[in-house]
Order: sequence, then C-alpha cells, then structure tokens
Amino acid sequence: MATLSLAGIEKSFGATRVLHGVDLDVAEGEMIVIVGASGCGKSTLLRIVAGLESPSAGRVRIDQRDVTALEPAERDIAMVFQNYALYPHMSVRENMAYGLKIRGFARAEIERRVAEAAALLELAPLLDRRPRQLSGGQRQRVAMGRAIVREPKLFLFDEPLSNLDAKLRVQMRAELRRLQRRLGVTSLFVTHDQVEAMTLGDRLLVMHQGHAAQLATPMDIFERPADTYVASFIGSPAMNFLAGRLTAGGAAVALAAGPVLRFADGPRPGAEGMPLTLGIRPEHLVPAAEGLALALDLVEPLGSESVLHGRLANGEALAVRLPGRPPAVDRLTLALPPATLQVFVAETGRRLDPSPA
Repeated sequence: MATLSLAGIEKSFGATRVLHGVDLDVAEGEMIVIVGASGCGKSTLLRIVAGLESPSAGRVRIDQRDVTALEPAERDIAMVFQNYALYPHMSVRENMAYGLKIRGFARAEIERRVAEAAALLELAPLLDRRPRQLSGGQRQRVAMGRAIVREPKLFLFDEPLSNLDAKLRVQMRAELRRLQRRLGVTSLFVTHDQVEAMTLGDRLLVMHQGHAAQLATPMDIFERPADTYVASFIGSPAMNFLAGRLTAGGAAVALAAGPVLRFADGPRPGAEGMPLTLGIRPEHLVPAAEGLALALDLVEPLGSESVLHGRLANGEALAVRLPGRPPAVDRLTLALPPATLQVFVAETGRRLDPSPA
C-alpha cells in the first residue's frame, strides 16, 4: 500500500488552463473517486498521476517520494482503461503475464501471480481464450487481472465501466469495490457517473472547470454540498433550486414563489433582503394541505417510486420523488421540511451555514 499526495497541480494546453492548483492527499488503502462533468479535468489529473502528462506546476508524491519527473514505468502504478487495452492476438493468460514478462520476472513467479489473480477474478476457465471470445465484463476482469499481477503501489481506473451495459455495470461495480477492499491497494477512480462515485469511493473529489469543488465522503457531499454545482451534480433527480431573499433578521427565507420559511438550524449571516438560492432534494418534498402549489406536466413511474415534474405559480421548475404509484392528479401542494433545506448565496453559489454560536 502507498500514500499519494498532489500539491498545487496545474495544467495548461497552450493558452487553455485545464487544472487550477489541485491538492489531494490519499491515505494508504483508500479509494478516491474523481467525479465531474466531461471536460472538468478529471482524466487529465489522472494522467498526471500516471506520468502520461506532465503538470505545468505542482508536485506528485507517492509514499513521500517525488515522482513528478519520473516515467510511468518508474512509478509502480497500474492503470485500467475504459477500452480494456488488451492484446487481441494473446490469450487471457498471456495478456495478464505480459507486463511481468517484459520486466524480467521468473516464469514460476509469473505463473503464481497469474493463477492467484485468475482465481480471485474467476478467470481460471478463460485463461486460454482470446479477448474476442470474451464478454465485456470478462474483458474488464482481464484488464483488472493484468493490473493486479503487477502488485502495484497504486491503482488508477479511467472510467473502466463506461463501455458496459447498465446491468453489468452494477455487477462489476460491486465486484470492483469488494476487490479493492480485499487487496487494500490505494486507488484513484475517474468517472462521470454519480452512482459509481457514491457507491465506490471512500471519499469523492468533485471537479468543476479544473477546480476541486469539494473533497469529502459521499454522504457528506450529498448532505452538505459546498456549492450549487456540487449540489446539482450529486443526486438524481438533481436538487431543486428556488430563488429567495434573507429575511427576519437572517432567521428565514422569503421565497420568490411565495412562502416564508424559517431555518431549522439557526439564522444565516447577511443583510436583510440578500438574494439566496434555496436547495431541496426531490425526495424531501412531501404532499401537504398547505405549501407550494405545483402544476404537474410530466410523470415518470419507476415502479417502486415515481418522479413528478411541474412548475410553481412563478414559473420555477420543481421535481418531486414519491414512493409507489404516482397520484392521479394534475396539481400537488407540497411542504418543504425546514431540516432538509440547503442554503446558498445566490451571487456566488457557495453554501451559507448558520453563524457560529
């Protein structure tokens, strides 16, 4: 196992700056998932850790050793790619053994490592097949096996599940997490899929336009997003945002849609009338006798739950997630439980917490 430290990582391609001073410390055996929309810089950051790109500024350290200027082969890492990158003319056994063979390992040691990895990944019956004879999930396991036999200090995963169908992704996600915990290898996993991020990571690094928007545990990010971007990216359907203004000496928000809501956890700092953005997740809205009147325009029945979309009287869109069958109505009145509200400064999008006691 190893630690990983990134300090002030910047990257520019010509005049285009894609990373803006990213810092990250990864503990031994930890899996960090780097998540964000396409173009946010997450794959570039992974390639810098791998040594496939050089940072414009900043340092990369593995086990306190500065590896910023080292070639990929000198960093003791293994990478699993989106497209598997298997040699089509080699068998599964040969694909898994190739990296060890070119490094000069003895045949007995190669055979031992390949056999152990094949048993771990349930690949033993497939060792003599070619990649074209394998399913997508089997190919991905071979790619993981090729990384495991290296016994590296660090695993890097670059969207390895994105080419699989939905059912197989769920299965492989669970297998991958169990495998990483069993091996205890420090890992970075890049994805744009928030479900993968929430289920795989010990901590998430949410990237936005080359910046580290938030680094925290999955539930901390879900429950206490640092800004409106993180709040909207994590959670499906996305968090609802409603315009409002600070009122009652900071103890409440007056929504543009009408109601005045008092904060459950104390007053917010700021001038009377300061513009706010109020966030509430679709699953936290509840039908009530009084509250926000929602005119429905789309209903998505999903079996165990239903997602309802509509608009408030002032035109703001709202999504609601309710258990079971959708109600047979075209209008709903909804309450916003104060304890579930997220408060952000409208101008900056940053989270606005209560004043310290």
